[in-house]
Amino acid sequence: MSEQPEGQGPVIDFEAAFEDDDDFRFADHAVEDYITLVVFWALIFVVFLQFFTRYVMGDSTTWTEEIARYLLILVGFIGSVMAVRKGSHIMVEFFYHYMPPWLVRILNILVDLTCVLFYSMLAWITFQLAGRTGGMMISVDVPKSVLYYAVCAAFVMMALRGVQRMVKHYFSEPGRA
Repeated sequence: MSEQPEGQGPVIDFEAAFEDDDDFRFADHAVEDYITLVVFWALIFVVFLQFFTRYVMGDSTTWTEEIARYLLILVGFIGSVMAVRKGSHIMVEFFYHYMPPWLVRILNILVDLTCVLFYSMLAWITFQLAGRTGGMMISVDVPKSVLYYAVCAAFVMMALRGVQRMVKHYFSEPGRA
């Protein structure tokens, strides 16, 4: 017989789900993690403010939708810097399992080099676009170029993290990185 009372569902041990969680350490996270966290919380605040003013107060604040859109863009691009650092962008790993370790190492370096060149090109294009954008945001008096410069900074950070990964792959033992 089971130890649970009759008529109740199974007892779930929630503590077991968190047993392998490590203690939080600031050293485990990089600058872009904290920037993304701040921008994400700002996004949550703005969206909550938009919801509150629209549905509770009955009159929507005009600037919240535009600012929320731009904050979401920033979360996406700065979050991409985190993905480059962790190597968690989407890729096809199937072929890597059937290649010799030395070939995997070479392909990792080539992929990293291609990504760094791509991020660098996009940083340059975004920088040029920011310089040519003279318009202001619709609902607040902030130049739109501020958003483009922030995206450019994210691409520069992606390129730097890509170089960091490429160096890691270069100096690692074949099949280890």
